[in-house]
Amino acid sequence: MENLKNWRPAWLPLIVLTGLLTTFPLSTLAQHRAAPDPMEKPFLAENNEAMNRMMTGMAAAPSGDIDDDFVAMMQPHHQGAIDMAEVELRYGHNEQLRRIAQEIIVDQQQEIVAMNIALNRAPPPPAPVPTQMQPVLSPQTAPHQTGMQMPMPANARQVLR
Repeated sequence: MENLKNWRPAWLPLIVLTGLLTTFPLSTLAQHRAAPDPMEKPFLAENNEAMNRMMTGMAAAPSGDIDDDFVAMMQPHHQGAIDMAEVELRYGHNEQLRRIAQEIIVDQQQEIVAMNIALNRAPPPPAPVPTQMQPVLSPQTAPHQTGMQMPMPANARQVLR
């Protein structure tokens, strides 16, 4: 016990000094940030849009079925993560974060599919990739559907609920 009393006064100033030296440079760096990225405003706007869509989607009224309610809340949550990851890919510069964003997109899409399979539902149609152009429907093309046509059973509306 006597050794501990002698140890504390000798090392205490060194510990305090080390703590000050490690926190001072970090606080100094925080005060001298680089100029804001000019793309920060559109990044924040798109990210806020994704968050608002997610929060609106998650506010679904309860159905009385716990599993349905869980999926009803988790799908917009996962889609929100996908949307935010796509925003990171559009505006972010950090390669590690861009890779993480790509992984988030794949993982969250797979989980959406898995949740729908668990409830015997068809998954929702995928959101278009941000670089894909949305088809513009004119009066001439509106009645004609494009893409793969698949036969649907008569009770499809019940299954797809």
